[in-house]
Amino acid sequence: MIRIKDHKQQHLFDPWRYLSPKRRRMLEEGWPGLFRQHLLGELPIDRLKPFFTEAIGRPTKELHTLLGVMLFQQTMDLNDAEAVDQLAYNIQWHYALDITEESDEAKYISEKTLWSTRQLMAEHGIEGVMFEKLTDKLAKVFGVDPANQRIDSVHICSNMRRLGRIAIFSRTIAKFLVNLKRHHRERFDTLKADLIDRYWGDKALAAFSLVKPTESEKTLKQVSNDLFDLLEQFKGQAAVSAMHSYKLMQRVLSDQCRVETDDAGSSQVTIKKPAEIPSDSLQNPSDPDATYSGHKGQGYQVQIMETFSRSEDETEKEQTLNLITHVEVQPACESDATALLPAVADTRIRGVGPDQLVADTLYGSDRNHQTAKVADVELIAPSQKGNASKPLTEFRFNDKGYVESCPAGHTPEQVKHKKKTDRYSAAFDPKLCQGCPHVDHCPVKPGKRKNYLRYSGKQYRLWVRRRAEHSEAFIDAYRWRAGVEATMSEYDRLTGVKKLRVRGMPAVRFCAKMKAIGLNLLRAARARRARMKAAGSHQGLNRRNTAAIYRVKERIQAAVLNFSAGWPNSAGRNLKVYKLAA
Repeated sequence: MIRIKDHKQQHLFDPWRYLSPKRRRMLEEGWPGLFRQHLLGELPIDRLKPFFTEAIGRPTKELHTLLGVMLFQQTMDLNDAEAVDQLAYNIQWHYALDITEESDEAKYISEKTLWSTRQLMAEHGIEGVMFEKLTDKLAKVFGVDPANQRIDSVHICSNMRRLGRIAIFSRTIAKFLVNLKRHHRERFDTLKADLIDRYWGDKALAAFSLVKPTESEKTLKQVSNDLFDLLEQFKGQAAVSAMHSYKLMQRVLSDQCRVETDDAGSSQVTIKKPAEIPSDSLQNPSDPDATYSGHKGQGYQVQIMETFSRSEDETEKEQTLNLITHVEVQPACESDATALLPAVADTRIRGVGPDQLVADTLYGSDRNHQTAKVADVELIAPSQKGNASKPLTEFRFNDKGYVESCPAGHTPEQVKHKKKTDRYSAAFDPKLCQGCPHVDHCPVKPGKRKNYLRYSGKQYRLWVRRRAEHSEAFIDAYRWRAGVEATMSEYDRLTGVKKLRVRGMPAVRFCAKMKAIGLNLLRAARARRARMKAAGSHQGLNRRNTAAIYRVKERIQAAVLNFSAGWPNSAGRNLKVYKLAA
């Protein structure tokens, strides 16, 4: 059965009347009041409803409460036991989720329910819908201007151990043996006893960590041969070869080894050198989705795009909400350059796309610049350092990419542009080039009839960009990129995103997006508090009006109670009191 509470329905009696005015105001002005007023009704409970039935089964927890707990748990970086305690006793959670009753059905949730709900949301991408709905709602409530945005990535780690090459082999084999015994016991019994003894149990696996450095090469060869023998033994058995753990062994063999077959048909396993191992190789059999970044190590990376204000006034900056508009999780081996265009497309579809996007060098590829230009987005990102446009440094060009003059001031006799290949060629008089003082280092090369400068459209565009990077306008626009580093720090300090309690891409994506929603909520509460403070809501007339409203509500409630208690003998008198109170 499905339990859903209509939070739009007003209470006849104020359920929070027992709170003192100061504590009540703290709740209303903080994140609980903001969430209750604007976001509680936006939670995508319709995405959870299809997984339950109205007719049979035990009643679910109230779905708004369920999604709210999922969000608050990730925002505050709590484990399941801590989340259960917070829902049971924390008045901030009760106020934010509009929980007014004291029953276990309302304020208690089991750890199993938390686990199963998190699994359900991660498998079906409900956290993505939740991020879009709540983020777009905050953008509308706070009037966020998405024109100026910036993007960057942060490296995160799942709940997995960092393993060496020997440990990757041994634990992958051990995982396969456990699953083989569980599902195909008769096939497990056909294995050699010494093979099972080497990998079965924690003590056997711990022995691999005691291998001396001088013996590591020998041990690595042994475990690789054992893995290859297991693959060959069960290669023709469809029931075994379809197992996930068997496919992990295939992946490890492909990542770490080369299999060479001689003329006689026998196979020999050779260990690859560390430099030959691909960055998307298996890092731990417990988390197959985690990959490797040569710069930051094992794990994942999260792409974050946020709005920002160019105001220099500190008061105005405090009142401006820097809203995270896009979050996406990638394998650690992915390049940042691949993340920019999906981020622009996602935000444009939702109506929060940027007009100007600031990013670091890794996002500033020529392809990204050209595509962003087609999408009417100005990408402010330095070009990568290289020699692609160096030969063109001292030449002069017009706006169409045609050469106007060489470093010596000579004008080309003819300039051609092949649109299909995006290649340019400028023809110069050979007589002018013979006596030129720049002839030793000039990129103009002799041809059949003329001397030619040949260059691509990409080289020309890089030349234009590198000239623009020295301008004051570019420097002033690019300096705002540094602010995203503070966002990454806040993202980790407040939500603990860099070290997660889960493994696997779906679960990691769930945590990253939910924590981003939480950061948006905390930032929005801080911005609203600054706006209220600037408007004087903490003092004077607004405070007196709030207190007067509470007093009027209490008088109405007391009158209604008196009216109902004295009915019907004193109905007229109580009705008169009720009218006076109102």
